[in-house]
Amino acid sequence: MSLKVGDVAPDFTLFNQDTQPVSLNQFKGKKVVLSFFPFANTSVCTKEMCTFRDDLKEYESLDAQVLGISIDSPFALKLFQEKNNYQFPLLSDINRVVCNIYGTLAVFAPGKFDYQNVSKRSVFVLDRNGVIQYIEILDNPGNEPNYNAIKETLAKIQ
Repeated sequence: MSLKVGDVAPDFTLFNQDTQPVSLNQFKGKKVVLSFFPFANTSVCTKEMCTFRDDLKEYESLDAQVLGISIDSPFALKLFQEKNNYQFPLLSDINRVVCNIYGTLAVFAPGKFDYQNVSKRSVFVLDRNGVIQYIEILDNPGNEPNYNAIKETLAKIQ
């Protein structure tokens, strides 16, 4: 069963880059941008997370919390965060539980790598009650999300 706009986003708890647990429910009352990305320290993923970093003041002015999620370990995410000065949590879904629940799992470069289940680049925008207002799941890992559509959705949420 795939998630759709209007569904309540499933809660989860994952470890962040500092190995601290972070639950989605702790952001109730704020708008949330869940940004799933395939791998830390790859070109498009770095560009995507840096775009969120560079626009963070705008997201904050929209009362939105950005959360990056990948299958990388918290330790890899810590290095990724420090290298690029991200000021938002990066969450490790190393066991792929949340990616599975959100329907973002994909085969990455079949026949080229051993990675069978990584997250497609995906964005979910949640309102203050945790209801999904926007979904974008990209099949091509070389594409970035529609940042303008994300911001427009956030601006429409009261």
